[in-house]
Amino acid sequence: MSASGVSAAVIAARLSAAGLPTRVEEHNRFTTVEAEVPETLSAETWREVLDVVADADRFGLMATSLNGRTLWAVVRKTVPTTGDVGGPGYQR
Repeated sequence: MSASGVSAAVIAARLSAAGLPTRVEEHNRFTTVEAEVPETLSAETWREVLDVVADADRFGLMATSLNGRTLWAVVRKTVPTTGDVGGPGYQR
C-alpha cells in the first residue's frame, strides 16, 4: 500500500471510530476517503471529524437531497522528483 494509502486508511479508521461508514479508493495520483454523514451529528463529533480530515490534502462535504451527505478527503501520492515522471504535460 502506498504512503497515501496508509494515511487514507488512518483517516478512514478514525472516521469509522467516530461512527461514520467509510470507503477508500486508490487512484493514480491520490487516494480518496468518503464517509456517509448522518443527518444528526453532535457538535463534539463534528469537531472530531474535522480534526481527522484536517490531515488530508483536501476535504469537503457534498450534500444532495438524493444521496444525503458525504464527507470526502483526498491524500495526494508523493511524486518522484527525478525523471520524466508524468510525461510532457506535467510540471516538475
